[in-house]
Formats: sequence, C-alpha cells, structure tokens
Amino acid sequence: MPRTKSSQRWLARNARDKYVKRARQEGVRSRATYKLEEIDRRDRLLHPGMMVVDLGAAPGGWSQYVKSRVGDAGRVLALDILPMEPIVGVEFIEGDFTEQPVLDSLIRLLGGKPVDLVISDMAPNMTGVASVDQARSMNLAELALDFADKALKPGGTLLIKTFQGAGFNEFHAQLRRRFEKLATRKPSASRAESKEIYLLGRGFRGV
Repeated sequence: MPRTKSSQRWLARNARDKYVKRARQEGVRSRATYKLEEIDRRDRLLHPGMMVVDLGAAPGGWSQYVKSRVGDAGRVLALDILPMEPIVGVEFIEGDFTEQPVLDSLIRLLGGKPVDLVISDMAPNMTGVASVDQARSMNLAELALDFADKALKPGGTLLIKTFQGAGFNEFHAQLRRRFEKLATRKPSASRAESKEIYLLGRGFRGV
C-alpha cells in the first residue's frame, strides 16, 4: 500500500528528530522518556521507594525511567489499552482505562496503599477533527484526575498531559483547588507545534 503524504511527512520528521535518534542510541522505548526526564530533573519528582502509577504507559518509556529512579524499594504500576513488553519490576495491566472493571483491577492491585505520584501521558486516537479530539483528550484527563482523587496520598503529586483548547481552563481550575501548587510544563522534547502541555500538581489536599 502506498504511503500517504501525511505518513511520509511523519517518517521524514521522525528521521530528523534528535530525541528519536537519542532514544535509539540509548535503548529507551520512547522519545517521550525525555519529557519526563526533563520535568523530573527540574522539579525533583522521583525518589527511591516511591509508589507510582503510570497511566497510558505503552510502549513503556515513562515506566522504564520511573523504575530506574524509584529503585527496588519503589513500586511502579502501569496501565494502557495497548500491550507493553514487560519491564522488570513494573506491574502492568492491559485494558481500557475508561472501563470500570479495568479501573477496579488497578485499584485492587494497589491493595489500599496510597500513591505518591500519578503520571498520565494518555491521549486519544486522533480523528483529525479538532473539536472531537479535544473533547476526548479532556475526558481522559478528567478520568485520570478522578483516579488521582481516589489514590493519591495527602501531599501527593500528579503529572498529567492535557491539550490547550476547549475545557482546558476549567480543568486547570479543578487542579488549582486540589493541589497546593500547580505549574505548567512544556518540555523540550514536546514538539513545538503540539498543543500538549503538562500540568504538575503538588501537595494534594483532596477534593
């Protein structure tokens, strides 16, 4: 099947992308690893022994990085609708986060233990219709926040990918009410043309 012009552009851009090249050289699973790494270095998110939940984990770049930082004393739980090759020390659930049985499985796996950090790099499959894509992305963000409300310990941290557009300001306001501090982050590895922006809430104080 011949490649479309859009797929040809994507391949050409990837071939030039320094983070794609770096990921291949360093043996990491995704260029997205460098987004989390930059935020971690700036904000000191990760420490040995932490309990971390990674939503939208596949192909595993974030989980791989998190496990390297929390060490053997830490615990990493990852979830994605797509399969993910195993990572030593990472507990993985394959399933649709929007479905209650999958969410229930994740909560059971926590065993009632509070979470230090929830990270979410979830994004919907894009349709190309801006209004539809934005609504879907904000729905995922809302679901991730709802999970964080249930799972985070007092004083815990949430890092979540959102997209600027309809619903963003309202979502931002929700986080401001829940966290003592709220910051926005646009890592260098986040492509300039992308509307993605990461919200970092610290000091969880509940709903």
